Amino acid sequence: MNSWRAGCSETGSSGSEGGPGKRTGGDTGTAPGSDPYTYVRTWCGWAYVAFVLDVYSRMIVGWQVANHMRTELPLDALEMALWRRRIKKDSGLIHHSDRGSQYVSIRYTERLSEMGASASVGSVADGYDNAMAEALNGTFKAELIEMQGPWRDVDHVERAIFQWVTWYNEERLHSALDYVPPAEYERDWWRQQEAAPQSA
Repeated sequence: MNSWRAGCSETGSSGSEGGPGKRTGGDTGTAPGSDPYTYVRTWCGWAYVAFVLDVYSRMIVGWQVANHMRTELPLDALEMALWRRRIKKDSGLIHHSDRGSQYVSIRYTERLSEMGASASVGSVADGYDNAMAEALNGTFKAELIEMQGPWRDVDHVERAIFQWVTWYNEERLHSALDYVPPAEYERDWWRQQEAAPQSA
């Protein structure tokens, strides 16, 4: 699972300090991201899944499924997120991940550098450091994988994830967002931006 999860550029925090009032990014689309991945047992072997989660809105903005754990898995999810969010170079993106080899690989870190993203990498063997991403993995497994399995193969998992991500973003209520879905939360944010007086 991949997400743009961590820290706050204003405090320089790693994102693990947390707490109910902790800032997680002030703008939709440039909020920090998180990057863990998870796996699913299928009849044909393992399916590995990476998500990219916008910390501000809890929107899943990128995802990928593969039959391997190579760097391409989270890198493809990252590329989807960059494309969907229309992230431009030097846009202030903060990208958080654990220290998995895929996320600290040369190809992955070079891609973040090309985008001018600030990489925030968690500490070693600390499950709490990337708690938001790990929580999404748990939600994914509880709401989809355990409820609708068994799974035939990677393609079967991929089709189900597409439907689940759409539901998660458009309909699932989130306590951290005052019990509205991520898409609605973002629409409200954009309405507020349009209604706010423009400063000179």
